[in-house]
Amino acid sequence: MKHSGDITTLFLDIGGVLLSDGWDHNARKRAAAAFHVELAEMEDRHHLTFDTYEEGKLTLEEYLGRVVFYKKRPFTQAQFRRFMFAQSKPHPEMIDLIAQIKVRHTLNITVVSNEAREIEFSSYSNIQVEQFVDSFVSSCFVHVRKPDADIFRLALDITQAPARQVLYIENTPMFVQIAEGLGIRSILHTDYRSTRAKLASFGLQSGNGVGHQTR
Repeated sequence: MKHSGDITTLFLDIGGVLLSDGWDHNARKRAAAAFHVELAEMEDRHHLTFDTYEEGKLTLEEYLGRVVFYKKRPFTQAQFRRFMFAQSKPHPEMIDLIAQIKVRHTLNITVVSNEAREIEFSSYSNIQVEQFVDSFVSSCFVHVRKPDADIFRLALDITQAPARQVLYIENTPMFVQIAEGLGIRSILHTDYRSTRAKLASFGLQSGNGVGHQTR
């Protein structure tokens, strides 16, 4: 099937849309309880350094060294990393929806996401994004992160898609507003049913019969 209307490209956030937010406050709270780490101190250190990590300027080992392993612990980095990676869970209905509309409407799918490199690789391997994503404009690769509008400008340059031909799916209201300020039409994602309905309102019906398998 050909492109629906004038939309040729879908910009897509991952955490909170196709996956749970893998290393958000709730995940860190669970980690603090599981490893008996003082939450408030870990949170302070996280907020001081996570932006730098997410922009690809620190390794995961360096990030954890600043946030958790700045003093001796009765557990290893490997144990803590395994716990971190396990926090990200796929949303199968949303994954299938995006895979279906890509095929049905021959869309270019570009991830525009704030992601840390090691967390991204671990999370994405669980949903086989290479099967339906064409390009990645991730903060850890391009060294700029939302809410900086430059990440959207980079995505437009990389895809060579005019803003008027792009639709963006995102679960953070501020980021939706920034994209719309650049002329990119957007869907504020809250749940599968409403996002599916909003996609249909743009002429992007999902159809049936195109499935996608998660690992």
